[in-house]
Amino acid sequence: MAASIPNVTFNNGYNVPGVGLGCWMGQQGAAEETYAMVRTALQLGYRHFDTAFGYGNEEAVGRAIRESGIPRSEIFVTTKLTNSHHASVAQGFDMSFKNLNIEYIDLYLMHWPNASDDKGSPIPYGKSPTFVETWKDMEKLLGTGKVRSLGVSNFSIKIFEELLPHATVIPVTNQVECNVYYPQHKLQEYCKSKGITITAYGPLGQYQNTFLTDPEVVKVAEKNKVTTAQIAISWLVQRGIIPVPKSSNAERLKQNITLLTLSKEDFDTIDNLHKQPGKHRSLDRFTNRVHGSIAGWTMEQMGWKVGKDGYIEGDD
Repeated sequence: MAASIPNVTFNNGYNVPGVGLGCWMGQQGAAEETYAMVRTALQLGYRHFDTAFGYGNEEAVGRAIRESGIPRSEIFVTTKLTNSHHASVAQGFDMSFKNLNIEYIDLYLMHWPNASDDKGSPIPYGKSPTFVETWKDMEKLLGTGKVRSLGVSNFSIKIFEELLPHATVIPVTNQVECNVYYPQHKLQEYCKSKGITITAYGPLGQYQNTFLTDPEVVKVAEKNKVTTAQIAISWLVQRGIIPVPKSSNAERLKQNITLLTLSKEDFDTIDNLHKQPGKHRSLDRFTNRVHGSIAGWTMEQMGWKVGKDGYIEGDD
């Protein structure tokens, strides 16, 4: 059964389109490719765009939005504080604000709990600026009128347990890797109990590291006469998660916001696929590129479970 893109309401009352377009192009910059992708997406009906200072393409995203002629109030834009700006939140935000040049930013995320210095060297876990200190500085941004909502990215339950007792503002969302092989059920349950919505990056996997040819996913897609990507995205939406898939291809862009409502049988098939041997794992090659650590922190400090092979695996 066909389904339209739902709106999701954050804990502060603001609405966000339930599917967005991820603007990480696989490399920093790629401004003109980003600009063309966002222009095409706007023409196809996308109204939610996810970028970051670290992507190097905020200006291109903002330019495409300004030139579209679509009222600003109809478009939702997320960007993110990079690790090297944890000690200078106001400055980092203003750089993104000027790059985008779209009147206001709908959602500003702490990209990682990890901080680094102005030369990009990781700051050890627990050393200032801690993610608690950074969040307190982010909370001050709400008084500027330049941003409407604040959230985080790549936060585990462990990190939340350290942050939330000190937070005056509860994050509206936690953007994390979430897909068929890495469903984040326990994290979603925890976040839901705190009023925090999950946003899914890597909802289709990462580059060649994906599940779109998995026989079980193919079978459900063929049964419903849609693509495997549509199955994966619709399953997330049905869970109340906001996927932000990326594609530069017009046909795939259109497919990715053409949702369906999965039957209970099909939903359960996809929802339980991670339980099969060898399938419950992170597919993100960035977070797995150095076994046992990420941005100077151990996986234990991140609150992530690591399998015997050293790669991140799910704990559902």
